[in-house]
Amino acid sequence: MMKNNLLILLFLGISCHAFAQDDAQSLEQLFELKYDTPLTLDLEDQDELNAALPKKEKKKKKNPKIYYGIKTKRGFTRTGFGDNTVVELFHYLKKYEGPEPYMRNFYWYDFKKKKIINSLRVKPEYAGVLHGHYVKKLGDQILEEGFFYKGMKHKRWIRLNRHDILQEKELFWKGWPKESQLTYYDYEKEKLRSAVPIHFGEKEGNYYAYHNNGNIAVLGQFKYDNKIGLWREYYDNRKIKREVRYPIEPFDFKTKPVIIKEWDRGGQVIYDRDNFLKGK
Repeated sequence: MMKNNLLILLFLGISCHAFAQDDAQSLEQLFELKYDTPLTLDLEDQDELNAALPKKEKKKKKNPKIYYGIKTKRGFTRTGFGDNTVVELFHYLKKYEGPEPYMRNFYWYDFKKKKIINSLRVKPEYAGVLHGHYVKKLGDQILEEGFFYKGMKHKRWIRLNRHDILQEKELFWKGWPKESQLTYYDYEKEKLRSAVPIHFGEKEGNYYAYHNNGNIAVLGQFKYDNKIGLWREYYDNRKIKREVRYPIEPFDFKTKPVIIKEWDRGGQVIYDRDNFLKGK
């Protein structure tokens, strides 16, 4: 019995060895069929492959002198002495651009007087129109900080005292309070049509409307969502068109608005309420 078992094991071992040799020969033949030439790496092909792969884009360094896509120059002013020295750091346009017709405020650096001025009366040869970051400092303490856009206050502005306590925070959009309702004639938002002052959700302050050519069309005032006082309308040639008087107080609903005076495009009076009431 033991002898028969040994014969069986010997036969299985010979068979396995034969199968192993056959498999090895089959693999070798397969390898020879598929890779009948030496496997090599073409460096030129690899270079082309690397060139085809997407490259990681390098982050471009932000130019500290470019604001809203416009190149600027740096400037500064210094006033006071010792511990009371106040420094203003700012940027201004390389090329002068005058104030738009609808501007209320226009900030520029006077090269002659060496100070920042807020005025629509400007001498271009002496003016550097503020554009970009602005900061006012007393030593290391920031007193005021914000941004300008072509001479107008823009985006977030803050004002602090000497103890770094916030005194005021305002939001602007090209010179107008951020809460104002601004409408434009164009999609680029360059030609202003009207500006409705909003304060805590109510119309409060001066109202402005403009003709398509930029000249003023209407001036008036709101208080608690109501028109008050004297409102003036203008032709697109800047000549006055009409004066309308509203109640002095915002909740005076008994007093109705009345036209005081009216002119034609040439400036001639065509209606005068006082003369009309007198029968003239």
